[in-house]
Order: sequence, then structure tokens, then C-alpha cells
Amino acid sequence: MPFDAASQLWRQPDEAFFRDRTFQVRKQAGPHCVSNVLAILTGQAPETFQGRINTQDPTSWSEALRDWGMKLAYCPTDVRKLKHYIPELLKLDDLFTLSYYTTNDPGEILGEPKLGGWVTGSHIVILHRRSILDSQAGSVTDALKHPAKDKYTKRIFRVVPSDHARGL
Repeated sequence: MPFDAASQLWRQPDEAFFRDRTFQVRKQAGPHCVSNVLAILTGQAPETFQGRINTQDPTSWSEALRDWGMKLAYCPTDVRKLKHYIPELLKLDDLFTLSYYTTNDPGEILGEPKLGGWVTGSHIVILHRRSILDSQAGSVTDALKHPAKDKYTKRIFRVVPSDHARGL
């Protein structure tokens, strides 16, 4: 396959899995954005996932979602700001997790880790159709207006059924 500088996030643009679902955002307590995202996706309490997942290992998140018929599928991205991906995500019109670095300093993102491996902070939110569900703010915001759009991308995953061919 030839080099494609603008690789699609998802090859089957008409594929949809969770357009008809509804999700209730909840405000997180403490630094638990990953467990809160999983809780919002499943309708469970965040404590269901704390101690069960590794916040730095998306494979563990995907495995935890399987009990509710879901898993995560990787979308090819780089460190560009999320605003460069939002138009394509909105066209796909489904359910995604968006992880981004909380700093605006590219040197901090690409810098050497500090003692203990820490590089910089990050956050994860849910994109459902046109809305970003953010547990840190306890809010639902139009994707084009959420401050995440101006942050550097860490990861994007599509939420797919647990029996889908793609996924972690």
C-alpha cells in the first residue's frame, strides 16, 4: 500500500454502531478520567474500573468494555491538534474516545520523561456524534466548541461491538 500522508481514520465511512445510544455524563472526582469514560460508556460506576484497568494501557480498557459488548478500535493518528481530525470524525457520526495532551507546549509532549517516566498530563473524553462528553467538566459540548479541539492528539479510538473484526 502506498504512503498516504492523510490516512483515513476509518475505512468504512458508512459503518455505524452506536448512533442510537444515549450516554449520561458524570463529573469525575479526582484524576480518574479513564475510569469515568468507561463508566459513561457502560452505565456503570467509575469504581467498577478502578483497579481493573491500567490508565496507560488502552488494551486493558478495551478488555474491560467487552463485558458490555464493546471494545476499542485504533484509529491512525499523529500528534496534530484534534481540530484536524474533528471534521472527519463528525462525518463518521458515531462513538469515539479522544485522548489529548493537556499542555500546549509541543516541547513538553516530545521531551524526555522525568524521573519515574512522567512526560506530561493528558485527558480523555467521549465524542458521540457531534457532542463531546467530558467528565472533568461534567459537561456535554458541541465538538466544534470544546477546548479539546485545540489540544495535541494522544490517541483516538472508535468504540465498536466486541465481535467486530477490528479492535484491541
